[in-house]
Amino acid sequence: MAKIGVEGSLTNVQQALQERGYDVVKLRQESDVQGCDCCVITGLDSNIMGIANAVIAGPVIEANGLTAEEVCQQIESKLR
Repeated sequence: MAKIGVEGSLTNVQQALQERGYDVVKLRQESDVQGCDCCVITGLDSNIMGIANAVIAGPVIEANGLTAEEVCQQIESKLR
C-alpha cells in the first residue's frame, strides 16, 4: 500500500487513511517526506512570501476546506 505523509495536525485524515490500509507518516520536518508517494498538508502556511520548494515528486494535497473523506478520494484518484 502507498506511503502517505500527513501534516501532524490532520489527525482525522491520518485515521481515515490508516483505516483504508495506507502507511501513514507524520510530517514534522522536510526530511519526513522521503519515500512518500503522496503528502497531505493543511495549506495554511504553503508558499509563504512566494517561496515554494518542491521536496516530493508525488502529488501534494492541500486539505484546507476538505473533509477527511474528500482527501482520501483525492489521494486514491491521484495514485491510480
